[in-house]
Amino acid sequence: MKIFVTGISGQLGYDVLEEGKKRGFDIVGTSSKELDITNKQAVKNYITSVNPDVIIHCAAYTAVDKAEEERDICYNVNVNGTKYLAEAAAELQAKFVYISTDYVFDGQGNQPFKETDKTNPIGFYGETKLQGEQEVQQLLEKYFIVRISWVFGKNGHNFVKTMLRLAESNEIVSVVGDQLGSPTYTVDLANVLLDMIQSEEYGIYHASNEGFCSWAQFAEAIFEMESKATAVNAITTAEYPTKAKRPANSKMDKSKLAEVFAILPTWQDALSRYLKELQ
Repeated sequence: MKIFVTGISGQLGYDVLEEGKKRGFDIVGTSSKELDITNKQAVKNYITSVNPDVIIHCAAYTAVDKAEEERDICYNVNVNGTKYLAEAAAELQAKFVYISTDYVFDGQGNQPFKETDKTNPIGFYGETKLQGEQEVQQLLEKYFIVRISWVFGKNGHNFVKTMLRLAESNEIVSVVGDQLGSPTYTVDLANVLLDMIQSEEYGIYHASNEGFCSWAQFAEAIFEMESKATAVNAITTAEYPTKAKRPANSKMDKSKLAEVFAILPTWQDALSRYLKELQ
């Protein structure tokens, strides 16, 4: 089985490639430097030359606030790029994994969102990721759409690294306390994706580490595990205005993933392993 991964300079793509190598898979990947996924002909030529059995599409435009201004760029990467890759997969009859997001939901209510719940993105980034899902569903039969949330990994920027940096020079850090979701370690995510592609259990899945928290609670856990004296001041979303709206409820129901594949470890367990990896 030959696996091709996009977005290997990002957090998830990097770990999919690394974990795939550890498992002994025939796995290769690209970043935007080697392949511009918004160039249809380049995508076709590249994928044809690699000739993979599976494409794991991790590349995305993920700057949520910037997306509100750079709409053309965001759309081009998240919708057109996904479409071109899915078309190439269709020609080769390759399995396709599309990484989507909790931002396809509006964040209303308190219940965790199921895969079958109505999507209703409240920002442009979420809109484009949903349109990417729709392209995949229209073009392919052998697909896995995996919605993820609040990722942290060794390669790239994330909330954990930001908090550790802020702790170096701040006694108190203000963090949003009224948005709830699940932090997700890219190593755990990468391994579940590598399990998925060895199956025929196609469809939409929600995948994140177990348990829910707010961003403020997440920050508290980071400081506690790293023995930082920094205190967390939980503020409201209204007190921290951003260009893009964010869902207040990013909780996702992962019972389908648990039934078909596996339950991911708790986010606290994942965070503890990640902080060791960073050292």
